[in-house]
Amino acid sequence: MKQHSKQPVRGGSAFWAVVITSAAGFITALDNLIVTTALPSIREDLGGGLEDLEWTVSAYTLTFAVLLMFGASLGDRFGRRRLFAIGLAIFTAASAAAALAPGMNELIAARAAQGVGAAIVTPLTLTLLSAAVPAERRGAALGVWGAASGIAVATGPLIGGTLTEHLSWQWIFWVNVPLGLALIPLALLRLNESHGPNPSLDLAGTVLASGGLFGIVYALIRGNADGWSSATVLGGFIAGTALLVGFVFYELRAKHPMLPMRLFRNRSFSAINAASLLMLLGMFGAIFLLSQYLQTVGGYSPMQAGVRMLPWTAMPMIAGPLAGALSDRIGGAPVVTVGMALNAVGLGLWALAVEPQVSYTALLPALIVCGIGMGMFFAPSANLVMSTVRPEEQGIASGANNAIREVGGAIGVASLAAVFSAQGGYGSASQFVDGLIPALWVGAGAVALAAAVALLMPRRSKADRATPGLALGDTPPGVTVAA
Repeated sequence: MKQHSKQPVRGGSAFWAVVITSAAGFITALDNLIVTTALPSIREDLGGGLEDLEWTVSAYTLTFAVLLMFGASLGDRFGRRRLFAIGLAIFTAASAAAALAPGMNELIAARAAQGVGAAIVTPLTLTLLSAAVPAERRGAALGVWGAASGIAVATGPLIGGTLTEHLSWQWIFWVNVPLGLALIPLALLRLNESHGPNPSLDLAGTVLASGGLFGIVYALIRGNADGWSSATVLGGFIAGTALLVGFVFYELRAKHPMLPMRLFRNRSFSAINAASLLMLLGMFGAIFLLSQYLQTVGGYSPMQAGVRMLPWTAMPMIAGPLAGALSDRIGGAPVVTVGMALNAVGLGLWALAVEPQVSYTALLPALIVCGIGMGMFFAPSANLVMSTVRPEEQGIASGANNAIREVGGAIGVASLAAVFSAQGGYGSASQFVDGLIPALWVGAGAVALAAAVALLMPRRSKADRATPGLALGDTPPGVTVAA
């Protein structure tokens, strides 16, 4: 019998797969928060208002969110290694364009292009890694990958602040370029090509979801500037909502849907995803404003502000593994619920403590409480998502959860900034605080609602006792996608 020849396996492919995918995961995760401590410097250099700063963050998270599952489908159809290299090329070129941007509009466009590249790269890091590493060593490999992404998120504000202070804000984007240029040829030379079982593309679903989310976020960002009853704002809300409703109905009938609506028939799946959206809405919106507060009102340099954010952003690296072990004993649902409740308490503590003249030590308890809460949320929530679906649906489920988290982050930045702009502004320290306090209370309310939604999940199920491995698009402990 004639046997089909197999593609030769490249020497050291498992080692190189870990190195390449971990490095790629690092730079794409880094760009979620690296820009936050650079926002005051960007505003000073390029001008623009609050809505422009919102778009520098939301343009990345929004395109990343709506194209995440589509990026995985592209890899399944056209080859994962090929699309991984293409995604890296897009991300690298967009990073250079952001560094060279002469104005806010060009910077926002480059950030959106970065999100496109990241949406292709991120889900393929896991599929390429899983295909290259033997099952008996996959846990350790995924641990390295997760640690790299977690370190990127934890140190993002610090790295961004250090580069901004000692070089310039442009270097928060330039740092991606040599890494991207090195990873592209390594990926093509050292990774094996593979295709997925489902080569179909949900173009219509992607367009409907993208248009709907853009319309709503656009309306939120332009609400204070144009008026909440203006034609552009109302049109954005109405058109965005209509497109999202159309997306749901289309996905219900599609043969190969990007987001199978049947998954939401499971109460636990619906609850953890709704809670994830609200959690990221409050948390990411708060980080957007608090990083600016430390510099604008607190008087800290960008690097000093990044250091002072570490109790929040780095705490999940400590609390995450402990929360994961605890969830194995008592179930993930109560751990996630307590984590979100702690985040709500932490944001409330910020709102009570913040004022134009306040010491950092007075704010430190709020940072620590928020950091512990984040660690308790991210560590077990991914396992909760996986435990609600069949094994063959885990890739879709984890991709959906990560996309929903990113959407929550984009809406959170727009929503809390809208509250901030309506009640305060950048005119003076007291004016900034006047806007920040109600925005923090809105964020705390959103996260408290997330904790209430999480109560709808069963306390412990048979599936919850299992600990399936990370699947396509899954978020490791301590990683926000974040925001």
